[in-house]
Amino acid sequence: MPHIESLSSSRSRLVRTCQELNFGRIVNLKVERGEPVFGSGTAVIREVKFGADNTPRREAELSNFKLRDVVRELLDHLDQIGDGVIDELVIKHGLPFSMTVRSTR
Repeated sequence: MPHIESLSSSRSRLVRTCQELNFGRIVNLKVERGEPVFGSGTAVIREVKFGADNTPRREAELSNFKLRDVVRELLDHLDQIGDGVIDELVIKHGLPFSMTVRSTR
């Protein structure tokens, strides 16, 4: 099972952003050759849940950990996208939940 330390810096940044966000979405995330690119048009939007813990996931503090199945699925989708744009990546509990994609293929 892959660990975060085995990822490229751009993929690691995406996973860490999801963990730190905990609940919310990432919009307008470019994908180039299967790698996420946080550009000037990318927005990270935090969802605040009243009466809930809105702090980052505990894994965000770890230097290395195993990737969950849904994270590996997201990374597989990045490979399939190749070059395109993720219009919206929804994050729940620090993990990717769903996304809408514009493909340039």
